[in-house]
Amino acid sequence: MRHFALVALLAAVLAGCATTTPPTAVHQPMTARPEARDYAGPSNGAIYNIASARPLLEDRRARLLGDTLTINVAEKTAASKISENKASRSQSIAVTTPSIVGLPFKGAQGTALNATDANSFDGKGQNTSTNDFTSTITVTVIEVYPNGNLLVSGEKQIGLKEGEEFIRFSGVVNPVYITAQNTVQSGQVADARIEYKANGFLDSAQVMGWLGRFFLSFLPF
Repeated sequence: MRHFALVALLAAVLAGCATTTPPTAVHQPMTARPEARDYAGPSNGAIYNIASARPLLEDRRARLLGDTLTINVAEKTAASKISENKASRSQSIAVTTPSIVGLPFKGAQGTALNATDANSFDGKGQNTSTNDFTSTITVTVIEVYPNGNLLVSGEKQIGLKEGEEFIRFSGVVNPVYITAQNTVQSGQVADARIEYKANGFLDSAQVMGWLGRFFLSFLPF
């Protein structure tokens, strides 16, 4: 009974590991709460609340910690590489035994020896890679740099029947590129990190198990 409980516990742990959130390389944290600001103005009234009030002519573009910003992700890359190598070598040797009086094995005198060696190598390689990623994600300002640039980070989770999909984005935004609609293009973001990952049994089936990775790390063949 104890062995059965241990096996069930191990299966539960492995099942939980299989559905964990995929690791990420985007800037952390994913979001940040806005800081409290001192506001010198009228006190709360019947329909007026200091915490949520914003001046009518205030710039609505992101500029403070906790503000949100919409990123239009439009990434398209293409790369192609072709290489070709050729090498050849040829060698020929001819040896003739002279006729010398007094040598033993006179039957071998006058024998000619020829040797020919040829070696060639022809190698070709071609690699083509394309990437097309279009999406929209709203991120949060997690840090404001001294020069006014904004470090933003955010995540979008989409739950499906087979698992979950994660779209993550982070980078440094120059406020100059933020439009009046509080949006910016992904190509205008510095140090951009874009991820599209998923978990579920379909994605787990395409990943090598931990035991296979363990043996692959030190086996020479």
